[in-house]
Amino acid sequence: MGNYVVATDANFQELINSDKPVLVDFWAEWCGPCKMIGPVVEELAGDVEGQAIVAKMDVDANSVVPATLGIRSIPTLMIFKNGELKERLVGGNIPKAVLSQNLLKHA
Repeated sequence: MGNYVVATDANFQELINSDKPVLVDFWAEWCGPCKMIGPVVEELAGDVEGQAIVAKMDVDANSVVPATLGIRSIPTLMIFKNGELKERLVGGNIPKAVLSQNLLKHA
């Protein structure tokens, strides 16, 4: 498993303002599809180390950012670069190759 960043309401803005692409996985402990994609996201963090940043945000512990971004279903995965939203993917059945390709095309 790779080293992912724990995103919070407090560090989110600083995190997404990176000049590297940033994948943020919005999830919750009780969410079945989140448990399916969680290990894929964590593995991806190791694969893209140095090229991109992978973060996970627990929507139950952090409600401001998900509400601001209009997240209505989880898991939602968003890719940011320089503070700008580049991609939004929803669902727990996204292959790692698709996540990697979508993330690294912004590198």
